[in-house]
Amino acid sequence: MALGSSVWAQQLEDNAVVMTVAGKNVSRAEFEYSFQKNNNEQTLDKKALDEYVQLFVDFKLKVAEAEAQKLDTATAFINEYNGYRHQQASEYLVDTAWIEAEARRTYELTNQQIGPAGLVLTSHILLMIPQNADEATQQKTMSRMDSIYNALLNGGDFEELAKKHSEDPGSARQGGRLDWLFAKQVLKEYADVAYSLQKGELSKPFLSPAGVHVVKLLDKKQFEPYEYHRENIHRFLEQRGARQKSVEVRIDSLYKQYGGKVKREDVLAYEETQLEKKYPEFRLLMQEYHDGLLLFEVSNREVWEKAAQDQQGLEAYFKKNKKKYAWDSPRFKGAVVHCATPELAVRVKKEMKKLPEEQWRDYIRKDINQDSLRLAYMQIGLFKQGTNAYVDSLIFEQEAPKPMDNYPYAIAVGKMQKKYPANYKDVRGPLTADYQKELEQRWIEGLRAKYPVTIYWEEIEKIKK
Repeated sequence: MALGSSVWAQQLEDNAVVMTVAGKNVSRAEFEYSFQKNNNEQTLDKKALDEYVQLFVDFKLKVAEAEAQKLDTATAFINEYNGYRHQQASEYLVDTAWIEAEARRTYELTNQQIGPAGLVLTSHILLMIPQNADEATQQKTMSRMDSIYNALLNGGDFEELAKKHSEDPGSARQGGRLDWLFAKQVLKEYADVAYSLQKGELSKPFLSPAGVHVVKLLDKKQFEPYEYHRENIHRFLEQRGARQKSVEVRIDSLYKQYGGKVKREDVLAYEETQLEKKYPEFRLLMQEYHDGLLLFEVSNREVWEKAAQDQQGLEAYFKKNKKKYAWDSPRFKGAVVHCATPELAVRVKKEMKKLPEEQWRDYIRKDINQDSLRLAYMQIGLFKQGTNAYVDSLIFEQEAPKPMDNYPYAIAVGKMQKKYPANYKDVRGPLTADYQKELEQRWIEGLRAKYPVTIYWEEIEKIKK
């Protein structure tokens, strides 16, 4: 009775409401699940927890806004969510107890096959003798093996002799070495000799249906206990479809419980609908995925995509915060054009000075590099000293680099920006990131004004304890 009361009390704690956001309750279980997943610390730190409360509120406010915009009714959202749920559901229907029983059964069968004699680690040299070989062939092969055996007795290197003479191609490449094996895996003649040897001992040549062998025993051992092999056995079973098989076994069992009154496929469908009730962790996982999908979509609409496309907003933010993007050293904004002739270089520089930057590429492509004749090569960008050797030479008065092959005459067209970028486009990456932060802050302030939030700190305090 005491145990039952304890479990019931824990369930009450997990279901306790820690906050209400936009009219929806958040349970202690959901909040703790999210906190633990997003924090690496093993213990609940008071400061970290208090900070996370505010972050979690912001997260839930964004989800509420996404639901208000009915993003959760979009076909793309529904398909994505249902696809993920079905994928995860199959994992929860796996009968891990059945798989563990199969793993133990596999171990016991192997253990029985190995038996008390255990396993041996051997190397061998094999000279094959065909089944229909005549006496002369057999004697010739035996004589060859006697020579190899005598070489071994006189200090010959087993691995080198195996690589050179053994006709078992798989082990020959490994210097004759085989994997750990037990008696039932090999020919009886081989097993009888291998198990009779002491560690490090070399056998005399002996015959088997495969030919004539010399065997060296490298080591012996008993088969290790189940836990030693458990991981490998589970991996072996998984590769052979044990997880899916366990789902089928579970469905068969439930089908029998229903007495055949429902279709087998209906049993699977029904079990999938009950997962949130049976497994709290599955419910929390799906809640997290649901909210995560909505968070991404609504954030993309309200912040990320909006900031990237709001040219006026970016420009206004840049003008207001221009000092923030001051250069640490001057920049040259323009183009370096490498030309085939000095006359062309003069002409290109003269014409490009008349054109806006947006037309430079078309000018080189259409007017200079006509058809397949390529007379100029151009690089456009925002150059800091040290990032382009030709800009360093032409603009920053550094030593001239080696001219480009086929385009030995270089000119530069553009303007120096000594302290500040001339245009927000010159710092678009960091500017957009900063503008997104500002948009998000405004958005959160608006959401907090729009939706009611109640935090039950007494329940948060219980988590801290």
